[in-house]
Amino acid sequence: MSKFATPICPAPIATDISVTDLIDNYFTAYNSGRLRELCHLLAQVVFQPGVTVGLSLSGAMTPTGLGISALAPLVRAGFIDYIISTGANLYHDIHYALGMDLYAAHPFVDDVQLRQESKIRIYDIIFDYDVLLETDAFLRQILRSEPFQHRMGTAEFHYLLGKYVAEIERQRQQPHTCLLSTAYECGVPIYTSSPGDSSIGMNVAALALEGSRLILDPAIDVNETAAIAYFARESGVEGLEGKSAALIIGGGSPKNFLLQTQPQIHEVLGLEERGHDYFIQITDARPDTGGLSGAVPSEAVSWGKVDPQGLRDTVVCYTDSTIALPILTAYSLNRCQPQPQKRLYDRRAEMVEQLQELYLQAQLQQQAQDKGLTANPPQTMHEPVATYPCGTPIRRS
Repeated sequence: MSKFATPICPAPIATDISVTDLIDNYFTAYNSGRLRELCHLLAQVVFQPGVTVGLSLSGAMTPTGLGISALAPLVRAGFIDYIISTGANLYHDIHYALGMDLYAAHPFVDDVQLRQESKIRIYDIIFDYDVLLETDAFLRQILRSEPFQHRMGTAEFHYLLGKYVAEIERQRQQPHTCLLSTAYECGVPIYTSSPGDSSIGMNVAALALEGSRLILDPAIDVNETAAIAYFARESGVEGLEGKSAALIIGGGSPKNFLLQTQPQIHEVLGLEERGHDYFIQITDARPDTGGLSGAVPSEAVSWGKVDPQGLRDTVVCYTDSTIALPILTAYSLNRCQPQPQKRLYDRRAEMVEQLQELYLQAQLQQQAQDKGLTANPPQTMHEPVATYPCGTPIRRS
């Protein structure tokens, strides 16, 4: 039999089975098989020394409680190094930090009646309209403060927001209630690819009408995330090559913002890059509709977003993220040793400065070539190599 195949050995499930045994021995085929592969890749390769892991988050994950129950433990364990999220996920995450109640219900309710009762529904989650109003009031109060009164990227914005939220947790004596505060404490930068597309962005816009000097600058985010992806090649461990991993929950704009770091490096900045080494996605989107949410890793190779030699280290599991997230978290926490936190938030300015220097050197080299002059090549981290048209290096054995 092929070396890629393993025998299926069915056996009755025991009453005291663990989550690791369930995944290893009973997730045998179809999307349970892909979820097993995903868990194995994360535990054995991705959540290991030398790998920088970016998480993209879309869909209404935090209202379900999974932001704090499944994602925050991965952050605290040092498995997630930076995050790109929808603003909505971060907004609804704050409800829990403020001690507000969200309720599990069912999707077959009368929405007209809910509107009359001032209640909000997210499929089968229901909460009072006041939850939105009180969260908005909290946001406007802190966003008026002096630390927010300047142009900034969303990583700095969410770091400051997480600092205030962590103080609320301290006052309530309720730690670990919020992904934002966890990221703040662990130095994990959080970016939002579309900062105006959420209630957080709506409140920022409202304050602009009052004369607020807060401006969220997407160019800062693009450069910071590109720098993080570029310097992922530096593992910080002698003799260990650095790797870059993309862990994608859902799809949408956060998925693209995470993956576009690679074209930004080679297509726009003119620097050599290999693409992300690992691509792990949980989605319910189909690839045949042409949308990015369903685009498969092999398609990303054509853009230079994924290393052509790394397709064996890619997994797409077609399932509901609310099913997969608790499983992969439980499995990883059982199988992996915690990793030292990289605290990339603290290194943002340094990495962007180095990236800028390399970019300007590459520009000078290109200008010299255009003029038919000779110039010394820029000092890069690696010897020049042959590349694909998109700039991804061609690796030869």
